[in-house]
Amino acid sequence: MPKPTTKPPRAWQRMLSGRRLDLSDPSPFDIEIEDIAHGLARVARWNGQTNSQFAFSVAEHSVVVEQIARALKPDLAPRWQLAALLHDAPEYVIGDMISPFKAMLGDRYKITETRLEQAVHLRFGLPPNLPKTIHKLIKRADRMCAWFEAQQIAGFSTSEANKLFLSPPHDLLVKIEPMPAKQAQIAFLNRFHALQITTREQKP
Repeated sequence: MPKPTTKPPRAWQRMLSGRRLDLSDPSPFDIEIEDIAHGLARVARWNGQTNSQFAFSVAEHSVVVEQIARALKPDLAPRWQLAALLHDAPEYVIGDMISPFKAMLGDRYKITETRLEQAVHLRFGLPPNLPKTIHKLIKRADRMCAWFEAQQIAGFSTSEANKLFLSPPHDLLVKIEPMPAKQAQIAFLNRFHALQITTREQKP
């Protein structure tokens, strides 16, 4: 008697643009900035555990991180500003998992995240792997943003935030003001398109 065949699990997600993105082998050709902005604007930081009227979305977080990166390095090239804006882009597909859960999942999560990140970079004219100095700068900006978020909307004390995240320079002040999803989506897209224009203008 023949053994029943088992159908492999579906590894793709259909986007509102109509694209089908394969998580096991993501193609840059299946990535659209409108899908990224829509998804990130509806993914909540801190698993939604914030004391604000609206969830603080990954889209808004991304805009703030890019602003912090520019504050840390005022001469940051537009293409690296774009990299900062897109630093959490994979989360439009896989969501924003809190750090403790990522640690529990281990390498499997990191591999999927890295593949998606590389596909996003290629789609928008960035190298698949960022230079180490740029990666470190964006990571610093990301951790500083988390420091502001932790205290202003996530209920952390200053001492807790100092232990877990990265305290910013004293002259760097950021106000975390969660906005509705549609507004966050527009803010993300506006910044993306502004950087695209600047990047094109600076090319020889």
